[in-house]
Amino acid sequence: MNDAPIDLGPVADQVADLLDGIRDDQLSGPTPCDDYTLGALLNHALGLSWVFTSAAKKQRGPHTDNPPQAPSPVVDPEWRTLLPSRLALLAEAWCDPEAWKGETTAGGVTLPAEVMGLVALNEVAIHGWDLARAAGLPYRLPPEVIETLLAFDGQDADDQAAREGVYAPVVPVPDGADPQDRLIAITGRDPAWSPGS
Repeated sequence: MNDAPIDLGPVADQVADLLDGIRDDQLSGPTPCDDYTLGALLNHALGLSWVFTSAAKKQRGPHTDNPPQAPSPVVDPEWRTLLPSRLALLAEAWCDPEAWKGETTAGGVTLPAEVMGLVALNEVAIHGWDLARAAGLPYRLPPEVIETLLAFDGQDADDQAAREGVYAPVVPVPDGADPQDRLIAITGRDPAWSPGS
């Protein structure tokens, strides 16, 4: 039934698969997201997966109509089962071609649904990289996702005013850098980041 423009399922599954490799003693550790511990980042993922599922279904409420709040560093004790479930629901919701039509709202912002679907993909994919790096786990996005997000995130790469509040400045990478590294750099992250760096 998936005639949607983009299938979020593979990336959602990839992020869900990371969770078995995250240790409880890592939850208070740093992530590539400034001021977010790993526990806070997991809470953020729990929230965004719910919000973007509602956005796909054109459902409105305080969780879609207000800007996101800073997540608690104390992660929901059920995160190991709750997050995979929410990611699966997110992917399923965006499988519906109707999800990509009209307008919808998330984070207090209303956008064309076709743009919001790309925002959802970007959030899951890039925060998946954040989670993997913070936990020291391998993470490789599918080439078609990297290509899609390079085009999406690269639109405002040279306009820091447009990126304000969304991304830090683009991190320079060498000519010929790996495409995933270029994508991560465009989002204001250092592709070489590690918990000890």
